[in-house]
Amino acid sequence: MDIGIDLGTANVLVHVRGKGIVLREPSVVAKDKRTNRTLAVGEEARLMLGKTPSHIVAIRPLRDGVIADFEVTEAMLNYFIKKVTKNRSLFSTVFKPKPNVVICVPAEITSVEERAVRDAAKLAGARSVDIIEEPMAAAIGAGLPIDDPSGSMVVDVGGGTTDVAVISLGGIVVAESLRVAGNKMDEAIIRYTRRVYNLMIGERTAEEIKIKIGSAYRLENELAMEIRGRDLINGLPKTVKITSEEIREALAEPVGAIVEAVKSVLEKTPPELSSDIIDRGVILTGGGALLRGFDKLLTEVCGIPVIVADDPLSCVAIGTGMRVRV
Repeated sequence: MDIGIDLGTANVLVHVRGKGIVLREPSVVAKDKRTNRTLAVGEEARLMLGKTPSHIVAIRPLRDGVIADFEVTEAMLNYFIKKVTKNRSLFSTVFKPKPNVVICVPAEITSVEERAVRDAAKLAGARSVDIIEEPMAAAIGAGLPIDDPSGSMVVDVGGGTTDVAVISLGGIVVAESLRVAGNKMDEAIIRYTRRVYNLMIGERTAEEIKIKIGSAYRLENELAMEIRGRDLINGLPKTVKITSEEIREALAEPVGAIVEAVKSVLEKTPPELSSDIIDRGVILTGGGALLRGFDKLLTEVCGIPVIVADDPLSCVAIGTGMRVRV
């Protein structure tokens, strides 16, 4: 079996050759601190975030696109690979070969961080482990002609990192990896509600706000929603109404940092490739591509067309799966 894994800070996607994406779950693990036993992985563990008793901790083992907790990451990968193969004894038998695995990583990952990813996958039961950079995987998954002698540009806004790259002749010509992405947007929303409303909200609520009313560009019909949290003054539960204009203000800093990274890569791009990008446009992938008006903002600031990929959440996983060696 050949497996491609999009090992994201927020979500893990697994692509199996011939079957497509077979698993899409949050990269969260719940552990019992007293026994060091893994209690839940994926969606079941995500539902525990912010709700666990003192002896249970829900952990995101990846931070900013890299492994922050090696042991927990290994347990998570082991769980997901076994779930995909649907046979817990698969790796202990000589009759069923271990899978070849390709894992995507941020463009500017260090050699130490890359080795940690390889080791975690090997310990989780992979026969061979290859590494592919996220922007390259995103470009392949989005269907860009990466092997042509022309420039293709991709902006992949994930949970922990944003990768911006110009690709030509099957390689990355210019790239920049920024540890500002979806999670930093959630943190910005948490800070805003605390500063403006004296309201403490959790990560899950912040993400829900971003999805429901978040935007990077002014909307024709602005949105609003009620949010619930804890009043920081009296400690009691509190409900406030918040608008999309306010969330746009809250997101200005992380969104601005991503825009600056895109401009920086464009400035470093050779002129021959720049003309190709003007003709072809920039492809926006990752969960951040779904932020309302992000493509319009980039088009306005950079002066070139920006197109959201058909399935931005799956591009990296699809591209990773297509690179598994046969």
